[in-house]
Amino acid sequence: MFTGIIEKTGRVRAIEKTESQAMRIQVDADFSDVLTGESVAVNGVCLTTTQAGRLDFFVSLETLSKTALGNLKVGAKVNLERALLPTTRLSGHYVQGHVDGVGKFLRSKTFQTPNGVSRELWFSVPAELSRYLVSKGSIAINGISLTINEIDEAKNEFQVHIIPHTWENTQLSEIRDGDAVHLEVDVIAKYVEKMLRSRTHG
Repeated sequence: MFTGIIEKTGRVRAIEKTESQAMRIQVDADFSDVLTGESVAVNGVCLTTTQAGRLDFFVSLETLSKTALGNLKVGAKVNLERALLPTTRLSGHYVQGHVDGVGKFLRSKTFQTPNGVSRELWFSVPAELSRYLVSKGSIAINGISLTINEIDEAKNEFQVHIIPHTWENTQLSEIRDGDAVHLEVDVIAKYVEKMLRSRTHG
């Protein structure tokens, strides 16, 4: 379980395709105390470390089929968050690291604020996920806990506001038009939907 508050960014150091077409990736970041078997969210995808003291991960075929991790290149910047501790302040929202779908970055608009340049970013969302989006609700984009500001239901698009701190301290600063992003909708919405469906059919 994660909060969607990015701890650090790292750079992909190495990528290796295995005989089964799965993938191993190594990320450079200052997490020297990481343990074997620890969960780390990489661009919002919960992965398990395979070596103590290093961010080495095995990415299964199942994970590759449901995410855009297969598009990573050596040198790519990635968002990193270690698993939630019981004593951690929940500054974002509950993020599982289980990607619900892949969207695309569409366009942005910048405007000046007293704290620097802020941005409005628009993303596409798979049609089957659009029903989980609500204005002022939460969504995780590449593992970042963000608030949905505006929704265009006809186009399956939504907009979020990015403050200067988030822009400067996450992978979003290197995003380009058309880039794929990992989307995880608020798990509470999925539980509510299931309970309502059970009442309807019960």
